[in-house]
Order: sequence, then C-alpha cells, then structure tokens
Amino acid sequence: MAELLDDLRAETASLETLLEPLRPGDWELPTPADGWAVRDQVSHLAWFDDAARTAITDPDAFRDLLAASATTTPDDLAGRSREMPAGELRAWFASSRARLVEALAPLPPKHRLPWYGVDMSAASFATARLMETWAHGQDVADALGRTREPTDRLRHVARIGVMALPYSFAVRNLPVPAEPVRVELTTPGGELWTAGPEGAAGVVRGPMLDFCLAVTQRAHLSDTALEVTGEPAAAWMPIAQAYAGPPGRGRPPGSR
Repeated sequence: MAELLDDLRAETASLETLLEPLRPGDWELPTPADGWAVRDQVSHLAWFDDAARTAITDPDAFRDLLAASATTTPDDLAGRSREMPAGELRAWFASSRARLVEALAPLPPKHRLPWYGVDMSAASFATARLMETWAHGQDVADALGRTREPTDRLRHVARIGVMALPYSFAVRNLPVPAEPVRVELTTPGGELWTAGPEGAAGVVRGPMLDFCLAVTQRAHLSDTALEVTGEPAAAWMPIAQAYAGPPGRGRPPGSR
C-alpha cells in the first residue's frame, strides 16, 4: 500500500503541474470529452475523491449516497460546480485528494470497500484512483496541447485494465469470453510486462501507453500500435473499460 500510495501522490503531482500555471480562462478550455472543460475533469476527480473517502470512513453513508445518486450522471455532477472559481476548484481537488490518501494509508491491501459497480480491495481502490487521475489528466493535457512523458506508473493502469476485462462485458450485458487473454506490453522503460497465461487464445501486444489509452477510452483502438489477435482479445479491446460506470462513448477514430 505504501508504494502504491507513493505512486498515487506522484500521479497527483503530475496533474497539479499541469494545473498550476493555468489562467482563469484556461479552465474553460474544451477537452476531448464531449461538453467537458478542464474544470469538469478536475471537479470530477474531486467529487469522487470525496465519495471514496466516505466509502472508507463510513461505508453505510456511502451506500446511502450510492442509492440517492443512482440516476445522477457524471455530466450532472460536472454541472454542479461550473460556477466555482478556478482557485476554489483547485483547492478542492488538492484537499479532497489529501484526505483520501490519508484515509487509505492505514488500510490493509485486501480490506474490502464498497464502490460503484462492485466492492473492491483497498489496493484496487487506490489503483482505481490513480487510473482515474492519469486518464483525466490525459484529457487536461490534450486540452492544453501538452504531451506528458509516460512513466512506469502506467503499470497500475494496465493492471486494472486487465482486471476489468469481465466488467467491460458485464456492463454491456455481453457474455464474458470463456477463453483467456494474454497481454504483453512494453513499459516506458523498455521492459516487458505481462498478464494472462502463455498460449492463450487471445493476445494483446504493444506499448503500455497505448494499452492504457485504449482501456481508459482515451484513444480509439485503431489509433494505437496495439496488435490484437484471437477472438477473445478482438471481442474485448474495442469495448475495454477500466473504470466503473456505464459504457463510455470513447474517442472516435483519428482523434489522436
């Protein structure tokens, strides 16, 4: 947990580096997510950090929140804070993230926590927050025309992307392939990262960055250098979804 939370802090700092020099008008720049500005990406993270802390400190209150917001969409939540001054929004994100990390720190990695979709271990919970930070940070970077240097923290995003394979099908009411998928990725440091059994019927190969962009739906599969072979892999990758919630719209081809 300590190493994982160090990486979550580092990913948070990476996003804050993008936000620090922004002028008030920059917060209104459109991002690749339809209808969302930079401010909406940040308020989304802050809101769900607060919800995550509630899930840790008061699981019953979180379940009540979950029931009360069953029909609330991310677009609805984004709209609630669009009048918040940029300085207050940035402070909200900083404080909500700090409180969340503080709440996660003493938990055993296998401690179960309620969340949207399915309960998660504390380790997977922290990994999910890192994945969300990286993905929404990518939206901010795209809006600003910035290229971020990929880091080995992407291994966390890749891991949760692989773990979410069954969810990607279940959330669309599709049958999960019976045969496994092997994932072989090259890390930013040039090492080989793998998941799944050798000799699997489906294989995904390529840069870890491209895989992470695909499973967070920040790039269309056709805009990546991923090689997808075998029926189960071909069924999975176009709908791969590393985050909880309804199926995302993803990015159209040619958007990167």
